[in-house]
Amino acid sequence: MAELVTSPEPMDTEINGGFRQFNTERIQPIKRYAYRNPSLIWGFGLMIFLLLFVGIGHLVWDTEQFHPLSTPTRLAPTLSHDMVKGGELTGEVRAFPFGTDTAGRDLLAVAILGTPLTLRIGIIAGFVSIALGTIAAFMAAYYRGWVDGAIRSVVDVGLAMPGLLILILIRINIGRELSTDEMGFALGLVGWVFPARTIRAQVLVMREQAYVELSRLSGTSGMGIIFKEMLPNLIPYITASLVGSVAGAILASIGLEAIGLGNFSAPTLGMTIFFNIQFSSITLGMWWWWLPPLVAIVIVFLGLFLISSGLDEWSNPRLRKRV
Repeated sequence: MAELVTSPEPMDTEINGGFRQFNTERIQPIKRYAYRNPSLIWGFGLMIFLLLFVGIGHLVWDTEQFHPLSTPTRLAPTLSHDMVKGGELTGEVRAFPFGTDTAGRDLLAVAILGTPLTLRIGIIAGFVSIALGTIAAFMAAYYRGWVDGAIRSVVDVGLAMPGLLILILIRINIGRELSTDEMGFALGLVGWVFPARTIRAQVLVMREQAYVELSRLSGTSGMGIIFKEMLPNLIPYITASLVGSVAGAILASIGLEAIGLGNFSAPTLGMTIFFNIQFSSITLGMWWWWLPPLVAIVIVFLGLFLISSGLDEWSNPRLRKRV
C-alpha cells in the first residue's frame, strides 16, 4: 500500500535566489500595533536616543573633563579653542560643543555622565517602590482581616505625609551626602505607598474572579494562587505603574538636588540645576549651562510619559478593545 505523502507545513522562511527571506506575516501584528499605538513607539524612541547619546559619548569624548578646573571657565560652546597654560599658548586645540561652566567643567562630559546617573536613581527607586507596594498590596487584598487593616493604616499615614519633607529630614539627620544608589533606595522606601494603594484595588477585584475561586477550591495555597494565577495577570498594570514610579522618583531626586541635598561629587541633572542656581547662570547670560540639563529633563519626562500612555492600552482591557 502506497504511503500517504503530505506536504510540509509552511516555514517562517523561504529560499529565494540563495537567500532566506523572513516571512513578513509574523511581523504584521507588530507593525499594526505600532501604527495604532504611536505613543509607545515615540516614547521608546526618545529613551533610545538618550541611551545612544550616552553610549556614543563615552566612546568618543573625554568624560574626565567633568571634574572642576579641567577646562577653561565660562567658555561658550565652540568647536575650536586654543588652550592656554601659564599664560602661554600650548598649541593644543580642543572642542567644547556644550561650553564650560564657572568651575571649569566640560558641560558635554557632565551631560554624558549625569543623564544615566539621574535615570539610575529613578530606576532604583521605581523598582524598590513597586516591589514593596506589590507585596503589601497582595498581602492586604488577598488575606484581608487584620493584615489588610494594618497595611491600609500604614499606607494612609504614608499618603498623608509629604514624602519630600520626609526625605529632607532624613538627609539632614544623616549628616552626610547620599550616594546616587542610596538616594534611589530612600526614594523607593518613601514612595511605595501609592503603588500599594492602586495595586491593592486591582487585587481586590481580581480576588473575586471565578478562576481564583476555582483555584482556591482545588486546594491551591494562597501563595500559589498569588504567584500562579493573580500576579501574571497584573504584570501589564504593574509595568505601567513602574514607569510612573520611575518618573516620580526622578522628579523628586531633581527637587532634592536642586535645593542642595544631593551628592556634590555626582554630576547628575539635579546637581547641574543646583550649580546653575548657586552661580546665577541666567544672570550671567550663560544659556549653554542651564539649557542642556533642561532639555535632557524634558526628553526624559516626555519619553516616560509617552511610554506610560502607550502602556495604558496593554494594561487597560477597555482601552485595548476601543483601540
